Amino acid sequence: MPRAVLSNRALIHLSGVEAQEFLANLVTCDVLALREGDLTAGALLSPQGKINWSFLIGRTGDGFVLDVAAQDAVDFAKRLKFYRLRAKVDISEPQMVSAQIVWGQDVASGDARRDMRFKSIVVYRSFGDAGDAPVDAGWMALRITHGVAEAHLDYAYADMFPHDVNLDQIGGVAFTKGCYVGQEVVSRMHHRGTARWRVMVASGVGLGSVSAVTIDGRNSGTVGSVSDTLGLAIVRLDRVKDALDKGVEILAGEVPISVSFPQDVTFTWPVSTAEPA
Repeated sequence: MPRAVLSNRALIHLSGVEAQEFLANLVTCDVLALREGDLTAGALLSPQGKINWSFLIGRTGDGFVLDVAAQDAVDFAKRLKFYRLRAKVDISEPQMVSAQIVWGQDVASGDARRDMRFKSIVVYRSFGDAGDAPVDAGWMALRITHGVAEAHLDYAYADMFPHDVNLDQIGGVAFTKGCYVGQEVVSRMHHRGTARWRVMVASGVGLGSVSAVTIDGRNSGTVGSVSDTLGLAIVRLDRVKDALDKGVEILAGEVPISVSFPQDVTFTWPVSTAEPA
């Protein structure tokens, strides 16, 4: 059974009679639709629609739990408290934990929660003392092939819209709920189909992480996480499609790469590759 341990996570708990309303009006995901035992992706955006924080969120008996990168936890908790104002919400101090991940099985025991970012494979996540459990390198490959990008490893905060990192593809953006911070920009991008950047799978021998993707010398993206010959690349779809149509080489650093769609995504190549003047 594949297994991975991430020792760099933190949990923030939210409770109180207005916790659900508070989160629903603040973050990108559909908090009201959250089911017990699930973890779904979400983000807190800037008013301009860029990702300032990303997380996984799940229900608890008296509220919600947010799973965030440990290095972001303190600042993220402060930002949540900044937005709280007079809302009847209790926001805990971050609790540093390890996340234990298993996948490829139908049933998980104990307090494990299903990671809903993955559609065609069952992935469970639980928290606590990781002990001496080994880290399985397959976790990185799993994220890459499913197009699941993570902040710091694959992109920087304040640089990306949710569509750029496939947040809309992995259940992290709700387009049928009310307003949230940055909602107008994200909704317009979605309904007009103007997302140019997307997470793709790069393949090449000798791939290195944090490599620039270039086409004819033009910066057309970056490769973040790498596992053997696979890399998670955030690229300009129109430029990649144009290169493929013309047989132009795509490079990640000095390495020639091929580019393909991650599993389970619904977006396709742009209809027109012509760039605006």
